[in-house]
Amino acid sequence: MKILVINSGSSSIKYKLFDMEKNQTDASGLMERIGEKKGLLTHKIRNKKGDRSVNVIKCTVSNHKEGLEFIANLLADSKNGVIRNKSEITAVGHRVVHGGETFQKTTVINDKVIEAINKNTPLAPLHNPPNLAGIDVAKIIFPKSIQVAVFDTAFHHSMPEKAYIYALPYELYEKKRVRRYGFHGTSHAYISDAAAKYMGGSPENFSLITIHLGNGASMAAVKNGKSIDTTMGMTPLEGLVMGSRSGDIDPAIPFYLADYLGMSFAEIDVLLNKKSGLKGICGSNDMREVIEKKNNHNSKATLALDIYTYRIKKYIGAYFAAMGSLDAVVFTAGIGENSADVRELSCHGLKALGIELDSHKNSMSFDNIMEISTKNSPVKILVVPTNEELKIAMETMEMICTGYYKTQT
Repeated sequence: MKILVINSGSSSIKYKLFDMEKNQTDASGLMERIGEKKGLLTHKIRNKKGDRSVNVIKCTVSNHKEGLEFIANLLADSKNGVIRNKSEITAVGHRVVHGGETFQKTTVINDKVIEAINKNTPLAPLHNPPNLAGIDVAKIIFPKSIQVAVFDTAFHHSMPEKAYIYALPYELYEKKRVRRYGFHGTSHAYISDAAAKYMGGSPENFSLITIHLGNGASMAAVKNGKSIDTTMGMTPLEGLVMGSRSGDIDPAIPFYLADYLGMSFAEIDVLLNKKSGLKGICGSNDMREVIEKKNNHNSKATLALDIYTYRIKKYIGAYFAAMGSLDAVVFTAGIGENSADVRELSCHGLKALGIELDSHKNSMSFDNIMEISTKNSPVKILVVPTNEELKIAMETMEMICTGYYKTQT
């Protein structure tokens, strides 16, 4: 069974083609700058020997339809392709950022589902429209494939009311569904499963704090395999300090910016989402550059890193208290997997909670799951490479194997 996973952004398409029976990735890639003159596609394939080859292709595509057609033709190319024709793809799994309260689990896509995703667009205006564009195009290009939506918000629907209801007039929740939803759910679910397996049990047996640190960042308290709290809220702006997003701030600050600086709502939105976070403090949203500046004694970069890791440390303490027990702290994603500095600073001083990091282990390079806590640490500290695309493919396959899709089409 071959499953194509698509993550459609505003000007990009990220994809992976899985052979689920052979448990391997046949192809993957990223098409960038859709709609621009200098488009670029990085395409990786698995050849007959099992080796990976990488092609960087310059391409000019005006929209997502042209982009996905280009990718489909590349996958089925007679010389360098990995499938004979598009009909070999059994299903297409789509990452959809916001499912609101409508979707609490993975679902097969039909007209009603598309309509419901569209209704949730006000909750994720930057993400759901390109996700829908990818779905619309995939239906045309892969007409015989089952289309499946996997939602970033779904994993967090297990949160209790006390965790997801804001202290606002309750009618805002009843009428407009103003509440905490949480994001990065596919990643938090994947690394929870992987961490539990590494520790020799199932997710239901453990209390975990999962920490997804990329340009966007979030944490989750995962108890007995279920998310009971998470840092992101109604939108992906709440919570941790991020590359260019502020994370938690005083809710009155936007009013101050409007009243005393004359900023419009649109300007404030750009400020909080694109000009804040690490970028706002030290001028860079790339953690590698921040650490390089810090090592060169840049005081603002040092401050940015301190603020970033201090926020993580505060949430570790909060989620430990919320769960009442803790078996492991799990780091993942670009920064979480690759920045020893961030991991060390985030765990520093937490010995009273049973969290002790081994600096030597933490500095080592690795490809798979790495345990970086000391031998005597009551709480394990793990680094688990995330694979959101594989999780989407697995959930898509489960829909097909259970026959659930037949009742939805």
